[in-house]
Amino acid sequence: MSESQPIPPGRRPSPAEQDGDLDALLPIRPEDKARLAILIIDDEPTLRESCASVLRHEGYNVTLCGRGDEALELLQRRAFDIVLVDLYMSQVPGMELLQMALTVRPETIVIVMTGNPSLASSLEALRAGAWDYLPKPFSATHLQILIGRAAHAVLVGRETAEARHQAFQPPAQPKRRAPGESTIQVIGNSPAFRRAIELATRVAPTDASVFITGESGTGKEMIAQYIHQNSRRRTRPMIAINCAALPETLLESEMFGHVKGAFTGAVRDKSGLLETANGGTMFLDELTEMSQAIQAKLLRVIQDGVVRRLGSSTVDAVVNIRFIAATNRDPQEATEAGILREDLYYRLRVVPIRMPPLRERVEDIPLLAEHFLAHYWARHREPDLPMPRFSREAIRALQARPWRGNVRELQNVIEHAVVLLDPGAEIKPEDLAFLDDEAPPTRPSSIISPEIMEQSYHPARERVLADFEREYLTWLVTRSGGNMSRAARMAGVDRTTLYRLMEKHGLQRGTILTSRQ
Repeated sequence: MSESQPIPPGRRPSPAEQDGDLDALLPIRPEDKARLAILIIDDEPTLRESCASVLRHEGYNVTLCGRGDEALELLQRRAFDIVLVDLYMSQVPGMELLQMALTVRPETIVIVMTGNPSLASSLEALRAGAWDYLPKPFSATHLQILIGRAAHAVLVGRETAEARHQAFQPPAQPKRRAPGESTIQVIGNSPAFRRAIELATRVAPTDASVFITGESGTGKEMIAQYIHQNSRRRTRPMIAINCAALPETLLESEMFGHVKGAFTGAVRDKSGLLETANGGTMFLDELTEMSQAIQAKLLRVIQDGVVRRLGSSTVDAVVNIRFIAATNRDPQEATEAGILREDLYYRLRVVPIRMPPLRERVEDIPLLAEHFLAHYWARHREPDLPMPRFSREAIRALQARPWRGNVRELQNVIEHAVVLLDPGAEIKPEDLAFLDDEAPPTRPSSIISPEIMEQSYHPARERVLADFEREYLTWLVTRSGGNMSRAARMAGVDRTTLYRLMEKHGLQRGTILTSRQ
């Protein structure tokens, strides 16, 4: 059965169909499937029976209902784990059934089916609490994959409800790490930070998508790693992609892979990072920098679990991935501006987590400063040398900063001090090199020196142009804070051109920013 072929009446999937694309799904034991109660509500008897036939063959406990009023009564009498409901019922609207199912049992997973899959109706259903939507016609494989994902979410949710999860507390003394235990050190006791950690701890054992927001340097990737390492997927890879760091064509090829001949230089088939992340987690950093075209392709993967490589006309893989997205922008503003697809945003924003800026967690600064001091002293100095200590004035100076670069900036300041301090010294405010104490970046100065004027025209011109490009690029990267998308917009060029110029002059973003610290 092809991926796009609808379910024929009474047709069951063959063993080959079941064992092919569905291998990518995490396994569910037969006894667990039998305990899952699924309700299918649709006034089309052929479709209703076909769905039931497929799911019962899979081993699920399926109940059918063809009338909206009967479904309302049934939802109030019995508990269902998964409800598959048609959005356009003749007696009772599907939205009303969706709301009833979630009112009676909020943990129920509701999937809406629709023969008119418009963006407006789909978003309305997702906002109302639908877990997913299934556009008609759909294939048996599509149904199996979607129900399999929902079933896995139900089972993980049950395990989570039975366990008591507490926020991670960093140990006072080093201890041996138990198998599967998180290696991420979460440091901080401020209320705003603890709320973020507690939410991450609760959501980690589930398969729910997480959308992390916060300023640059607040620790968004650290929280993503913490969630992955405390999830059931921790033995599988976590793949991180910085959507702002790659040109559009390269980002698409890296994520989805490509087939031979898809573009110049594609001399062989190559799998993408989505396939590498199968069974694990994918972290999409700076999601709002991703182009609309790639966002549309990503939405298909999230919805169906299918990956189509660049240049391919067929489905190349079926994947099961947990997605964690992050951005330093306001995602709501990004959707209103048309930068971020609204349907993709609602798919990924199942659990939103906001990482507070450092200025909102001033009480955590001494803890972080001591941690970074010990970390960098062990890295850069001999182990038997006495470590410096902070004076009260230095701590007060650290707590008084606005920290536009947040934890990453604090980390840089402490490392700078460690490299220059004497062993056992007392750290004073003047030992701390704050970025905003320096003069702001100025415009490039004159690069036409007297010795250049002594050269003939063509060599002098080439040297002036090369010097100008290097100085301009250095100023541009510094002024944009290392955000290459912002730098490209400031320069009025695309990111590909900017990266090509950087490579031409041997410039690297990290080196430029470090040299300005």
